[in-house]
Amino acid sequence: MRLHRLDITAFGPFGGSQSVDFDELSVAGLFLLHGPTGAGKTSVLDAVCYALYGSVPGARQSGQGLTLRSDHAAPGTRTEVRLELTVAGRRLEITRQPPWERPKKRGSGSTLDKAQSWLREYDARTGSWKDLSRSHQEIGEEITQLLGMSREQFCQVVLLPQGDFARFLRADAEARGRLLGRLFDTHRFAEVEKRLAERRRATEAQVRDGDTELLADAHRMQQAAGDAMALPDAAPGEPGLADAVMSAAAVARSTAREQLTIAHSRLTAAESAQAAAERALADVREVARLQQRFAEARQRATLLEERSEGYRQALARMERARKAEAVAPALELREAADAEHRRADAARARTRASLPDAFADAGAAGLASAARRAAEELGGLESARRAEQRLADLVAERAGLDRQERADDDVLREADDWLAGWEATRAALQARIDSAQEAATRAEQLGVQREPAQRRLGAARLRDQLAGDTDTAAEQVRLAQADALALKARWLDVKEQRLNGIAAELAAQLTDGEPCAVCGATEHPAPARKDAGHVDREAEERALAAYQRAEERHSEQERRLGTVREALAAATAEAGDASTEQLAEAAEELERLYAQARHAASVLHPAHEELRRAEQEHERRTAVRQEAAVRAASRVGHRDRLDRERVALEEELAQARGALDSVAARAAQLERQVRLLTDAADAARVAEDTAQRLKDADARLADAAFRAGFDTPQAAAEALLDDAAHRDLQRRLDDWQAQEAAVRAVLAEPDTAAAAQQPPADLAVAEQAAALAAQRVRDAASARDAAARRCADLDRLSARAAVSVRRLAPLREEYDRVARLASLTAGTSADNERKMRLESYVLAARLEQVAAAATVRLLRMSSGRYTLVHSDDRAGRGRSGLGLHVVDAWTGRERDTATLSGGETFFASLALALGLADVVTDEAGGVRLDTLFIDEGFGSLDDQTLDEVLDVLDSLRERDRSVGIVSHVADLRRRIHAQLEVVKGRAGSSLKVRSAAQRAARQG
Repeated sequence: MRLHRLDITAFGPFGGSQSVDFDELSVAGLFLLHGPTGAGKTSVLDAVCYALYGSVPGARQSGQGLTLRSDHAAPGTRTEVRLELTVAGRRLEITRQPPWERPKKRGSGSTLDKAQSWLREYDARTGSWKDLSRSHQEIGEEITQLLGMSREQFCQVVLLPQGDFARFLRADAEARGRLLGRLFDTHRFAEVEKRLAERRRATEAQVRDGDTELLADAHRMQQAAGDAMALPDAAPGEPGLADAVMSAAAVARSTAREQLTIAHSRLTAAESAQAAAERALADVREVARLQQRFAEARQRATLLEERSEGYRQALARMERARKAEAVAPALELREAADAEHRRADAARARTRASLPDAFADAGAAGLASAARRAAEELGGLESARRAEQRLADLVAERAGLDRQERADDDVLREADDWLAGWEATRAALQARIDSAQEAATRAEQLGVQREPAQRRLGAARLRDQLAGDTDTAAEQVRLAQADALALKARWLDVKEQRLNGIAAELAAQLTDGEPCAVCGATEHPAPARKDAGHVDREAEERALAAYQRAEERHSEQERRLGTVREALAAATAEAGDASTEQLAEAAEELERLYAQARHAASVLHPAHEELRRAEQEHERRTAVRQEAAVRAASRVGHRDRLDRERVALEEELAQARGALDSVAARAAQLERQVRLLTDAADAARVAEDTAQRLKDADARLADAAFRAGFDTPQAAAEALLDDAAHRDLQRRLDDWQAQEAAVRAVLAEPDTAAAAQQPPADLAVAEQAAALAAQRVRDAASARDAAARRCADLDRLSARAAVSVRRLAPLREEYDRVARLASLTAGTSADNERKMRLESYVLAARLEQVAAAATVRLLRMSSGRYTLVHSDDRAGRGRSGLGLHVVDAWTGRERDTATLSGGETFFASLALALGLADVVTDEAGGVRLDTLFIDEGFGSLDDQTLDEVLDVLDSLRERDRSVGIVSHVADLRRRIHAQLEVVKGRAGSSLKVRSAAQRAARQG
C-alpha cells in the first residue's frame, strides 16, 4: 500500500482545504511531520484512517462523525477527505464526507445532510477515473479486503503509536494477549475453547441425565421386587453405576422367577381341591331340589282335592250356557224390536205435542191431508214476497240518491273554493320560475369566468416559485463559473510547468546515435533531467479534462438558468401585475358567487314541476264540478219514477199480509205449519209399524226357549254368559285340569320318588366347603399374578435399563474425550504443564515471530547489545505463554523488558512495532506496506542512538518504503530534509510541504 495524495477540507483543525503530496515527500524515503502541540499532526493521520475506514482511531471517533468537522470552517463549506493510494496494484481514490449540519437554502435554521462516500479507480488504458461504488458498506468491505487488515490492525501496523508499544513492553500477559488478539484475530481459537467448554457441559449434563434416568429405573425395579433389591451407592455421573444397577437387576429377576414357580404350584393344587368341592356341592343341590319338588307336588294334590266340588259346579254352569246360546238370536231380535217401538212411540208423542188441539185425535191420513192444504196456501204467497223485496230495493235506491246528492254538494263546494284562488297560485309559481331562470343565466356567466381566474392564480403561484428557483439557479451558475475558472487556472499552471520542464521530457526520448528532434545533433552530452516536481503529459491532460468537465457543468447550469427565466417570464405574462393573494381572493369571491347562483338555479326544475301539477289539478277540479252538475239534473226524473212505483207496491202488499206485519212473516207461519203436520203424520205411521214387529218377535222367542229346554224365555236369558264371563269360566276349568295332570306326572317320576326316600340334604355345609375352596384358588391366583407382574416389570425395566446403558456408552466416551480436550485447551489439564490456553498458545507463536522480526532491527538500533526473546514461563500463579524478555549481550543475562530505560524502551518498542508490522503484513496475505507513520518518542534518544534509529528507518527504503515520523523534536528537522509542517493559526491550521529537493535548492 502506497499513499499518493491526501486532500482535506474543513476537517479537524483545518478550516479550509489542504493537500499533501506523499509522492513528493516519499522521494527521500524519510519525511518528518512536525508542528506545535495542538496544531493537528495527529489529525493528518486521522484523515488517512477516516478515508480508508470511515472512522478515526480510538476515542476521537464519537457520534455519527459530526465532531470531525472543523470549528474554523465556513458555514457553507462541507467537510471532505479525499485519499489517492495504490494497493494490490490498483490505483484508487476514496472520497468521504461525514454528516454535517448546513444552513437551509431558504429560511433560517439548519438541516442535516447524510454522510457520503465515493470510490474510484484509475484506468491506465483510457487515462481516466472510473466510478466503482457510492455505498459505505461496499467501500468498507473492498478496502478491508484489499488491505487485509481491520481498522485496529491498520492503526497498529501503519500508524505506529509508540506509546502503545512501550506499554506493550511493560504489560502483563493478559494485556499483551488482548492487543495481540485484536491484531491477529485469534478470536476463533477462543471460540474453540468456548465451544469445547460448552460441549463438555452439554455432554456432562446428558451423561448425568442418563444416569439419573438409570437410577430412577433402578428405584422402580426395587419397588417392583418388593424392596428385595439393593441399590448402588454411586451418584449420577460416577463410573461403575451402570454395572452395579445391571447386576442388582439380574439378582432381582432370578428371585422373582423362583417365586413365580412356587405360586404356579400352589395355584394348581387349589384348583384341584375347588373342582372336587364343586362336584360335591352340585350333587347335594340336586338331591335337595328333587326332595323339594316331591313335597311341593304332594301339597298341590291335597289342595286340588279340597277344590273338586267347585270344579264340578263350574262344569254344570258351562253346560247350561252352551244350551242358552241357541236362544240368544231370538232374544237379541226381541230386544231390538222393543227398543225400536219405544223410540217410534216417543217420536209420535213429541210431534203431536206441537200441533193445535184440533189435530190431537187425527190419524196419519188426516194429518197428511192438512199438510197438503197448508202447502197450497204457501205457494200462493210467492208473488207477494217478490213485491215486498222490490219495495225494499226501491227504498234503498231512494236513500242512495239522497247520499249521492249530498256528496255532489260537498264536491261542488270544495271545487269552487279551490278554483277561486287559482290565479294567485299560478302567478306565484310563475314568479319562482322566472327567478330561478335568471339565477341559471347568472351561474352560466360566472362559470365562463372561473377557468381564466384559476389559470391566472396558477400562473401567479408558478411565478412565485420560479422566482426562488431563478435565484438558486443563478447562484449555481456563479459557483460553476468560479469552479471552471479555478480549474482553468490550474490547467494553465500545469501546462506552464510542463512547458518549463519540456526539455527533460524530450531528453527522456533521446537515444545515443539518433538525432535530436529539436537540434538534430546525434551526440547528447548533457541531457536535461526530470526534477521531483516534473509535470508530464498525463497530468496536463487530466487538468484539461477537469477544466472541460467544469466548463460543461457551467454551460449546463446556464442553460438551466435560461429555461427557468423563460418559464418565469411566461408565468408573469399570464398572471399580470396582481399579487398572488389578490388573485386568490378574486378567485375565491368568484367561486362564492358561482355557488350562490347555482344554488338559486337549482329550484328551476322543481318550480316547473309544481306549476305543471297545479295546472293538472285545475283541469281535474273543473271536470269534477261539471260532472256533479250533470248528475244533479239526472237525479230529479229518477226520484219521481221511484215514488210512483213505491205507492203501487204498498197497496198490493197490504192485501197479502193480512193480520201480520209482512208477507215474509205470513209465509214463515205457513211453512212451520206444513213442517209440523208432515212430521206428525210420518211419526204416526212409524209407531204403527214397530208395534206389529214387536208382537212377531215375542212369538219367535217363546218357541226357541221351549225347544232349548227352558221353561220360560227369562230362564234362557239368565243362563247366557257374556264373552268375558265365558273366557274366565273356561280358564278356571283349564287351570284345574292342568294342575291335576302336572301333580300326577311329578309323583310318578322315579328320581323324585327315590330322593323323597333319602334323608334331608344339608346344602349349607356343602356351599361353605365350596366357598372356602374358591377363596383358596383366588388367593393362589392373586399370588401367581403378582409374581408374574413382578417378573414382567423387572424384565421390562431391566430391558429399558440395558437400552439406557447401551445408549449412554458412546455418550460417556464422548464426554471423556471432550472433557480431556476442554481441560487441555483451557489450561486446567494435568497434561498441560504450563497451563496455557489454546488462544495463548497461538498468540505465543505469533509473539515469537514478532520478537524474531523485531530483534533484526533492535540489534542495529542498540549496536548489537539487545535481543528480544519470547518466554513461556509462568508469571507467579498465572498462566504462561506471553512473556517477553530482552537479552543483554554485554552481561549475557536475560531480563524483563520492564527494566529498560526510557530511550531503550523507545527503540525497543520501535523495533517491536516494525517487527509487528512485518508479521501482520504477512498474516494479511502479504499486502505490501510502502508507507508507514511513527508517532512520537524520539525525544528520549541521545544523538548516537538517534542516528542508529534513523539508519534503521532509512534502511526501510531498501524495500521501497517511505516512513513518516511524527515528532516535534527540533533536531529531527535538521536531520530529515523532507518535511510536512502543520502551521497553527487563529483561522485554523494549514499544511506546508518541503521536499528534499526544495531544501537542497535553498541551501545551494
